[in-house]
Amino acid sequence: MAKPTRVRGVIRGQTIMLEQPPNFSEGEMVEVMISSAEAGDRATLSAADELREAAGSWADEGEELDAYLEWNRQQRKLSRPEIEP
Repeated sequence: MAKPTRVRGVIRGQTIMLEQPPNFSEGEMVEVMISSAEAGDRATLSAADELREAAGSWADEGEELDAYLEWNRQQRKLSRPEIEP
């Protein structure tokens, strides 16, 4: 049996995305106790980790995100002047 380990993560629906891999075997039964992290603890996240968390929030909304990005591209085209040769 593996030694109890404290691992932090972010809840996405019924899934918890862990910041690091746990030291348990695949398929091993585990007991989970969760609590909210202190607000100050989140200040230690790097910009890359914050971006990964934000991107994960779009995981179930791919079509809506694609539609928004296309709309955004079209809006930018409207505000750009023509390039003259």
